[in-house]
Amino acid sequence: MGVNLSRGPSRDVSREPSAIRVEIGELVLDGFRVDPERVSAAFETELTRLVRLHGVPLAADGPFAVDALSGLPPLPAGLSARRLGQELARAVHEGLSGHGEVGR
Repeated sequence: MGVNLSRGPSRDVSREPSAIRVEIGELVLDGFRVDPERVSAAFETELTRLVRLHGVPLAADGPFAVDALSGLPPLPAGLSARRLGQELARAVHEGLSGHGEVGR
């Protein structure tokens, strides 16, 4: 997983980034009976919303890469695809906010 920030042409680090890109190589859904495409769409929508609203605190000093996020809360298997995607995005954003354990 990687996070890249773009600060625009001036490279003024005191400004807020003009773009944040989060790349997630693989999202594994063991034990869930949901449509992975719907989970992925809900995940992307919610993670985008959270990043726009709260940013990515771990990336405050510039681009960084994370191999894995661990220590995240378990999720109930009976969630709908939309709700599962939202909860996964919240858990990932919590990890990118410095909560949980980050493997670099």
